[in-house]
Amino acid sequence: MSAAPDDPVYRNPVLDADWSDPDVIRVGDDFYLTASTFGRVPGLPLLHSRDLVNWTLVGHALHRLEPESEFAVPRHDCGVWAPSLRHHDGRFWIFWGDPDQGIFQVNAPEIRGPWTRPHLVKAGKGLIDPCPLWDDETGEAYLVHAWARSRSGVKNRLTGHRMHPHGTELLDEGKVIVDGDRLPGWFTLEGPKLYRHDGWFWILAPAGGVETGWQGAFRSRAFFGPYEEKVVLEQKDTDVNGPHQGGWVRTPSGEDWFLHFQQRGAYGRVVHLQPMRWDGEGGWPVIGDHGAPVAEHRRPDLPAQPSAAPATDDDFPGGRPGRQWQWTANPRDGWATHHFADGLRLTCVRTPDAHDLRALPNVLTQRLPGTPCTVEVDLRLDEGEPGARAGLAVLGDAYSWIGLERGPDGAVRLVHRFAETSAMGAPPAPSGPWGRERDAAPPRPAPGGRARLRVDIGAGARCRFSYDTADDAGDGAGEGFRPSGQVFAATPWRWVGALLGLVALAPTGQGHAGTATFTQFRIRIQEKRADR
Repeated sequence: MSAAPDDPVYRNPVLDADWSDPDVIRVGDDFYLTASTFGRVPGLPLLHSRDLVNWTLVGHALHRLEPESEFAVPRHDCGVWAPSLRHHDGRFWIFWGDPDQGIFQVNAPEIRGPWTRPHLVKAGKGLIDPCPLWDDETGEAYLVHAWARSRSGVKNRLTGHRMHPHGTELLDEGKVIVDGDRLPGWFTLEGPKLYRHDGWFWILAPAGGVETGWQGAFRSRAFFGPYEEKVVLEQKDTDVNGPHQGGWVRTPSGEDWFLHFQQRGAYGRVVHLQPMRWDGEGGWPVIGDHGAPVAEHRRPDLPAQPSAAPATDDDFPGGRPGRQWQWTANPRDGWATHHFADGLRLTCVRTPDAHDLRALPNVLTQRLPGTPCTVEVDLRLDEGEPGARAGLAVLGDAYSWIGLERGPDGAVRLVHRFAETSAMGAPPAPSGPWGRERDAAPPRPAPGGRARLRVDIGAGARCRFSYDTADDAGDGAGEGFRPSGQVFAATPWRWVGALLGLVALAPTGQGHAGTATFTQFRIRIQEKRADR
């Protein structure tokens, strides 16, 4: 969470939402961070900070997922896995692995772009978590990556390559440089970050799984090994489960820091900042409080900055969504209608999958805050066909949404629906037991075709939906929000935390089905509680 500039202490997590698999660099006085975005578009977020505590979202490096045809529909746990961010030869570079295609990279002269189109560096199934290194001492370049067993049948090992200094191709077939199966007690070794320090090649890599694992450090005098290893960060007696997978960064004054994630169920992978130092005797990194994660700590020795965090609220100026929003697949023309007035106007897209939001590519999402909050948005269902609907969703492997729907008689009703979890995170099938949503509450009249929608998200990501359908004439005025349905416990996807979503849709048919207009999207963070 962001820190006040006069507070000498920061508190973890510094990014309390699903900024999965973070990597960080410093360029001059500026720090930059990117993260996994899986199947959401745009991908590869670009965050900026000057103090490692307060971060803002300044853009994305990937505006469409390729190949286009494969990401025309949601692939929630596929796409962009565990990127590495580097600055070399006056350019920013991001490498990532798509487990179904291979290792890609994009680069740009400035953090805000323009970024190149994705370039496939190495094709193959199960190639994940790549990280490059340009060795300033020798002029050579290297790349290390991990493996996804779900695609390749291989896991728990790191493969190293020589890389062309241009970063466009690998120069050999690769060699296993760390085999976790040969290390007693090590499993699910992945997420390597490659560095040069004090005459050693260093690989900082997690193992043990996202919920229960630890952070390892490996070092060798030669890139291809042999490497020796040490556990440098683990849960110990703290409540930070599985603290691992992130990046090391050094401040201008010489302080070392490590940013990593913690898996928190429906909240996804929140980001912690740990102090780091190099052990004078053994030369190994010491992270946190002697290898245990800290809940709070003295701030980095950097100039004080105003409190900041990635944006969540949105008035949709000019009808355009802010940077924090992502589609669940590559967007198509016509999903959002831009106009001069404020407010987001979404087309009620006709689809055969109107019974299940998980199958829709036209859901506009942002990350679920990792702390109790209240989410509100105003919705107007404009003139359209019967069956057209729109609303506010909490979307994951199970989901619930509240919104407006036009009935066969043309009247607009307030509806609240939910769907249970799908089997093993598989795409829901219309004929299967998880294929259709059900009413969470009986439909109610919505005078004027308007409503203000609310979700109160409490401890454990438990969501309470409510609504206010007072129309412009004041009917119902003063009654305020009324609860709807039972408490819904948000659920993650396999690798992705739950999402907040705005959606407009309609059943299949001919012609334009109408539009929905969203205004005044707000997230109010509640006081942080120990039982979250």
